[in-house]
Amino acid sequence: MANEPFFILEGTHYVPTQAARGPWNPNSLHGRVIAGLLGAEIERLHGDPEFIPARLTVDMYKLPDLSPVEVVTKVVRQGNRIRVIDAEFISGGVSAGRATCQLLRRTENPEGAVWRPASWDVPKPADIPPPEPRSGMWGMWATRRIQGDFGQAVQKRAWVSEVRELVGGRALTPFARVAVSCDFASPMANAGDKGLEFINSDVTLYLHREPAGEWIGYEVINQGATDGVSVGECLLYDEQGPIGSASCCALAQRRAPRP
Repeated sequence: MANEPFFILEGTHYVPTQAARGPWNPNSLHGRVIAGLLGAEIERLHGDPEFIPARLTVDMYKLPDLSPVEVVTKVVRQGNRIRVIDAEFISGGVSAGRATCQLLRRTENPEGAVWRPASWDVPKPADIPPPEPRSGMWGMWATRRIQGDFGQAVQKRAWVSEVRELVGGRALTPFARVAVSCDFASPMANAGDKGLEFINSDVTLYLHREPAGEWIGYEVINQGATDGVSVGECLLYDEQGPIGSASCCALAQRRAPRP
């Protein structure tokens, strides 16, 4: 990847680059890089090819600035079939977020048929022209819109692909690719005809398999908001079919002006 990574590794700390800036404050990080780094570190330090990272829940309780970041992990449960790992996102010496990942041992599916949603019958990313360049978060990822845009109050479907490394010099694994992408569920679900005015406080990623290829498909299936608190949900796909889902809670919020 030729684009600048989100983080540069310096010793035991991850130093954010300007590419990691978020939409709410020009001197803070984007939620997607918080979720992505926590997930990637859990996989790097505790991953096992015999296990699938079936759930990653990330709490984002403080908007971190661009200070160097340390990720501290802890084994909660090291079982034969279920493993649970906690991780903490420490920015400038202050805790700004945490994650819990549940890893489940791979095995064979049981016999029998169960109900599943209809196949996701949409154009492939290669068959959709890229959108026109725009300001703001343009260039943080690549998108191919299938249905709806961020200025519309309609159900949205889109393909998303990463265009840069999460950490310089480390190739994205399939899990890291979807972990850094999953925060996209919030703007997909919460943006309406007035733009995006919700900042998500968490994201939960569920996977029954890791993605194949570079593109992750998002389909909004739910959004509700009362008293400035929203819940949004998306089904996730790759070009072969469904892989899981992502959900988020969010608070009504307004952006700080960029200089």
